[in-house]
Amino acid sequence: MPEGKTIGQLMEEMRQKAGAQNYHGHDYMDLERFAEDTRHMIIFDVLTNDSPVGWKGERTRLFLTEAGYQKSLENQEKGHIKILSHAKVRNGELFYDHKEQIR
Repeated sequence: MPEGKTIGQLMEEMRQKAGAQNYHGHDYMDLERFAEDTRHMIIFDVLTNDSPVGWKGERTRLFLTEAGYQKSLENQEKGHIKILSHAKVRNGELFYDHKEQIR
């Protein structure tokens, strides 16, 4: 293993080499992903300047609790964001709703 790099950093480098996108918000291996109460991961576009998260035009990834996910759904209903990808999270493992979702 290259000196001074964590497994998470090496995994992130490999993802990027394979063409994975970098988003605003949480990194792919963010500690929030492994938090005990994290249940969802979403990737979304910010559609308005009034959005409570992010800036208009940004694509963002967040790892969320159940309550945070419900707020995101409310913000989508209000037109502030558009959720593009969703995965359930269990013990840091991602279970995407559909195979073809962006990652």
